[in-house]
Amino acid sequence: MIRITAGKFKGKQLNTISEFVRPTSSIKREAFFSIVESFGLKKTYNYFNNKIFLDLFAGIGSMGLEAVSRGIKSVIFYEDNEKVIEVLKENCFKICQNEQYKIINQNLESLNIDLNFENISIIYIDPPYNKYDINKLLIFLQNKITKFTIIGVENSVTQNIVTPDKLKLIKQKKYGKANLSCFVLT
Repeated sequence: MIRITAGKFKGKQLNTISEFVRPTSSIKREAFFSIVESFGLKKTYNYFNNKIFLDLFAGIGSMGLEAVSRGIKSVIFYEDNEKVIEVLKENCFKICQNEQYKIINQNLESLNIDLNFENISIIYIDPPYNKYDINKLLIFLQNKITKFTIIGVENSVTQNIVTPDKLKLIKQKKYGKANLSCFVLT
């Protein structure tokens, strides 16, 4: 059972699907948002007010919907599995108003992310473990994002991530078979 952990919709249960997804655990969601909030306080930057959360490999949307519950203005979800998108839509209807989210049905293999990154303050990347080249995606994103944008990456501990030139690793923690890494534009 997946529930929102904090904010306006704390305790709200999300629908899930037993195949195709591995929802981000509540412990990792809490840890990630704690890092975002702490870094925001340190830099006196509000990551939520009038900002956009970009949820890449969104699955059922637990990260983006957690961001909405915590006050983010809107979320853009990227997901390419039709069955998972149906569950994602159900979860969005529970948490969001229509203008608060957009679902883009697209495979990210080609790195064709055609967005205006100006108001995107948080990006979360959680692909199927060892299936996508996260390093290539980080290099692409470092040239699109604006100052203070935080990128969270959840990946298998067996997959090596190299910090690109323009990004700084601000936190990394191991959770069982997964790493949670947070980067910011330097």
